[in-house]
Amino acid sequence: MNATVENNVHIRKHTISLLVENKFGAFNRIAGMFSAKGYNLDSITVGPTEDDTVSRMTIVTTGDDTIIEQIIKQLNKLIDTLKVVDLTYENFVERDLALIKVQASPNTRSEIMQIAEIFRAKIIDISPKTLTVEATGSEQKVDAIIKMLKPFVIKEMARTGRVALKREFQGEVE
Repeated sequence: MNATVENNVHIRKHTISLLVENKFGAFNRIAGMFSAKGYNLDSITVGPTEDDTVSRMTIVTTGDDTIIEQIIKQLNKLIDTLKVVDLTYENFVERDLALIKVQASPNTRSEIMQIAEIFRAKIIDISPKTLTVEATGSEQKVDAIIKMLKPFVIKEMARTGRVALKREFQGEVE
């Protein structure tokens, strides 16, 4: 868990999961709330759920407990919000996706492919001068493969930000 201490105040990244009504402007109202209040927004992902009328948002934000408490209160006040859960102190699964287009020559192609294999990433596109790698996993894993690929020259990159769900099973299987 990423945390820093400034003047005895613990500042850490929080993963907040929201269920919102799938209505026009819902995303803008939530992003606008962060902007209007001056809250930090590290990443925000949104997509449909199993119910066509509901979308799930995963927000990663940084702040101390007071700021996070205010963010959650503000999110709960928004008209489209159905449920807000701070997953930070829960047991949850998370994934980040990155598409990384790397400069590749005949001399470096196999080394890039080996790095992708070690990180269980996939080569999803190839050209005479580039390889495009799809990497999924925790934020730390995706950061690590990006660092490993940087020396080959990253031509382009797109990254989703975190998606997360609370882990339901907490016990042991007998």
